[in-house]
Amino acid sequence: MIDQSTIRKIIHVDMDAFFASVEQLDNPDLRGKPVAVGGNRERGVVAAASYEARKFGVRSAMSGKIAALRCPGLIFVRPRFERYKEISGQIRQIFLDYTDLVEPLSLDEAFLDVTENKVNNPSATRIALEIRKRIKDELGLNASAGISYNKFLAKTASDINKPNGQAVILPKDAEAFLEKLPIERFYGIGKVTAEKMKELGIHNGFDLKQYSVQYLTKKFGKSGLHFYNIVRGIHLSEVKPNRIRKSLSAESTFSKDISEDEQIADALERIWEEVVRRMERSGVKGRTVTLKIKYHDFTIHTRSKTIEKFLEPARIKEIIWELWHQEPLVADVRLLGIGISNLNLEEEDYFPGKQLWINFDGEYAEDQS
Repeated sequence: MIDQSTIRKIIHVDMDAFFASVEQLDNPDLRGKPVAVGGNRERGVVAAASYEARKFGVRSAMSGKIAALRCPGLIFVRPRFERYKEISGQIRQIFLDYTDLVEPLSLDEAFLDVTENKVNNPSATRIALEIRKRIKDELGLNASAGISYNKFLAKTASDINKPNGQAVILPKDAEAFLEKLPIERFYGIGKVTAEKMKELGIHNGFDLKQYSVQYLTKKFGKSGLHFYNIVRGIHLSEVKPNRIRKSLSAESTFSKDISEDEQIADALERIWEEVVRRMERSGVKGRTVTLKIKYHDFTIHTRSKTIEKFLEPARIKEIIWELWHQEPLVADVRLLGIGISNLNLEEEDYFPGKQLWINFDGEYAEDQS
């Protein structure tokens, strides 16, 4: 049962194919054509894909080589992160005209708490419509929005009518909506976890709701309590303006455990590329590199190194291999992760990046905006 006294009005605004849309906005020759930002036909990783490219199955975090095979007419363009940050700042100013409670998740999405707002409009739905119209009129870009009483549901709602649409999940409709929602559509449940749930007979929210918090915690660790709550429409996290991220990370969970040197090298290369892409996207640097290794028996080992200067990508790669060779491999590897911390954000007005634990062979936390 939802406590009516705690009802908030939360909007999640998500720009549609943001990086690619900015490139099409600035270069009319790219409009209506399949565009990939980042990577090329031989190497590298796609940072973003236009909707025209997505029709061919091109997605962010995909290798450029695979993207080109899927879409022979794909146009690759170099990322211009300073331009994206410039427009992101303009979008943020629009948000701040309505509320100071703005929590950026990345350059292209944010939560807004408009329970009390600067325009004295009691309708979060109308505010979302107005914000989207202003973004289109003033900046020439499309945005989608989700409206609900908590962040999880607002985020879920913003995907319903993408691109260039919005949806509302009302308190009275939340549990019925979640019971019908396929388990892989729950924000935060990625491919690997969804497959594990399906093996347990959990295919949608209704199935998930049948299990106790004790059972879910036993099967999924601390995430079990989160799963137990969200399927009941419970998510108590507040919109936190000016949040400062303390680390930036990416990881890969493998569908089959790996142990061969070539497999390890390939995985670490891809994860490093993802970390670098995220650093460039968010405009951050760090001084500490952490390597995370989870073995087949789920034991986790971490190794870290800190230096005095902020790290460039090539130096990060060197340190990763230094850390890897510190100790011999003791068992088959289930997961590898790379983290960057001691970031250059203490004194900056910063747009934090999205959740960054990305699993190339399994769970993608990357939002396909």
